[in-house]
Amino acid sequence: MSTPSWQHGPSAAADQTSLRRANLGLVLRNLRDRGPRPRARLAADLGLNKATVSSLVAELTARGLVQDGGAERGAVGRPATTVEIDGRRVCGVGAEINVHHVATLALDLHGDVASQRRLSLDAAGQPPEVVIGRLATLLAATMNDLAERDALPVGLVVGSAGLIDSATGTLALAPNLGWRGVPVAALLREQLGEPAYPIEIDNEANLAAVAEATHGHPHQGDILVIHGEVGVGGGIIADGRQIRGHRGYAGEFGHMTVDAQGRRCGCGRRGCWETVVGLSRLLDLAADPDDPVRAPNLGLEARLDEINRRAALGDDRTLVALREVGHGLGIGAAMLANALNPGVIVLSGYFAEVGPWLRDVVEAELAAGVLAADAGGTTVALSTLGFTAAVRGGAAVAVEHVFDDPTVVDRRVPEELGVIS
Repeated sequence: MSTPSWQHGPSAAADQTSLRRANLGLVLRNLRDRGPRPRARLAADLGLNKATVSSLVAELTARGLVQDGGAERGAVGRPATTVEIDGRRVCGVGAEINVHHVATLALDLHGDVASQRRLSLDAAGQPPEVVIGRLATLLAATMNDLAERDALPVGLVVGSAGLIDSATGTLALAPNLGWRGVPVAALLREQLGEPAYPIEIDNEANLAAVAEATHGHPHQGDILVIHGEVGVGGGIIADGRQIRGHRGYAGEFGHMTVDAQGRRCGCGRRGCWETVVGLSRLLDLAADPDDPVRAPNLGLEARLDEINRRAALGDDRTLVALREVGHGLGIGAAMLANALNPGVIVLSGYFAEVGPWLRDVVEAELAAGVLAADAGGTTVALSTLGFTAAVRGGAAVAVEHVFDDPTVVDRRVPEELGVIS
């Protein structure tokens, strides 16, 4: 019986290409998640035949993504050679536009930091084109760092606070920056000379949640990240999946109204949560306007170091300010826990930096405010990523594209492989 002609057409070829792409990603993710193994064991684990796995490994090697490792440990008889990820050749790049700084960070396939840069500036006081130009300069230096280690960028993911239209790469609204409708991706592509790698834009708290979810937290499949700086945002990971909302705007926790008669927010409304717990509120409570801790030229880390120093010395005003912010933070966290019941609430950004002074108050408010007993099993953790959470999350998202589709990385030429043609 002859094979129907439609099975030989473009559609069949496309299906075979898609299947091979998917299998390449399957092999690469498996090596990442379960570690180096011989080809035969890899084939058994994946339910593929040995010839197919050998072919897939050969292609991944040609693309510089895997390499032969050592002999299998504990093997009986002649040990087989293992296959392992070669993380050196490609990197995902994350970047951040913040009220107080721009930053970049690159991760290789192992998740190791290949480059990290940061520049302090008053982004809210400058036109978007100027700030994006400064970020482009920082990114150019980052790409030079990668070139020095013969690594290629496979993608750039930029985080910023505010409402992001990811489809167009536009920062739709960023109240604390004073920006509206800024085509961040297009401006960066122009500033960087139309690079070959893709440029994506996302909310910084969403990216911080990605970073936390891959950082080994208990219950990492059910995480609620509350990220605080001048503004307050959040990221939601539920059942291992990021919750982004209908248009990608989920997580704007800072604009929950908690005091209808409260202070005016940067968004124009009154009593938003960030007016109660944002960094500006803490500084207002802890120090007079002419206090050195509020000096405009003082870096964010130095500002928070001083707050921590005063708290450690028992300064009453500082401790009262921290308790008040912790009280407001806990009330909002309880509202979110009642709605979402996460396994863990991770306090990120400035909340983590002063977290030892906030945590007990937040936990007490959580216990009092959550309907279910024992706060519904929700615990509170402090991020250990500092102010790198969002930019690290951006790099992780960028590098994940390689695990989804390894063919985004070109095959190396024979000279790179050490082969004489």
